[in-house]
Amino acid sequence: MNVLLDNFPEFRDGFIGTVSITVISSVIALVLGIAIAGCRVSPVPPLRFFGTAWVTLLRNTPLTLLFLIFFFVVPEIFFPGMSPFLLGSLAVGFYTSSFVCEAVRSGINTVPLGQAEAARSIGMTFTQTLRIVIFPQATRIVIPPLSSIFIALTKNSAIAGAFSVSELFGWQKLMSDRGYAIGPIFIWVALGYLVITFVISGLFRLLERRMEVAR
Repeated sequence: MNVLLDNFPEFRDGFIGTVSITVISSVIALVLGIAIAGCRVSPVPPLRFFGTAWVTLLRNTPLTLLFLIFFFVVPEIFFPGMSPFLLGSLAVGFYTSSFVCEAVRSGINTVPLGQAEAARSIGMTFTQTLRIVIFPQATRIVIPPLSSIFIALTKNSAIAGAFSVSELFGWQKLMSDRGYAIGPIFIWVALGYLVITFVISGLFRLLERRMEVAR
């Protein structure tokens, strides 16, 4: 208990940092994942190739290597002066977008082909068909796997602590450097992650129930 009470401001900052990275990375991953899923099922071959390349590259790249690219390559070539927090959020968001894409694509594939054909028969474009017909039906299928993906995202955000980002794993390093016993530190870090993951699970369960009522 002493390690928490004596260093509560640092723990609070680390907890808020983890929550912030989780929220921002989740938004990035969700937006990119849906867009890339659209490319994956697009009738345009270059878009399908781009979507396939995106998923293949990111899913098979170790997240730590992706962090190294974002922290040491991206600022030097594209955006100098970006904050470590934003770089870490982008790394986790881009990585997770490939998993979101595949979950969304799987949901799209469960929608009967006749739905898309009926939409095209009344003059809808491919984008309109996805937005109005396909995505609303696929959402119910996609919600459960997305819950697991975003919980994994929360745990993956711990890597950001090794890159000077204030979050729970970074707090653990700080307390270890100050000489506190590692056992109590890990207990409080684990509890912090449990709180976040339980909230994510609860939100997705609530969303899933609401979607079931809407059927």
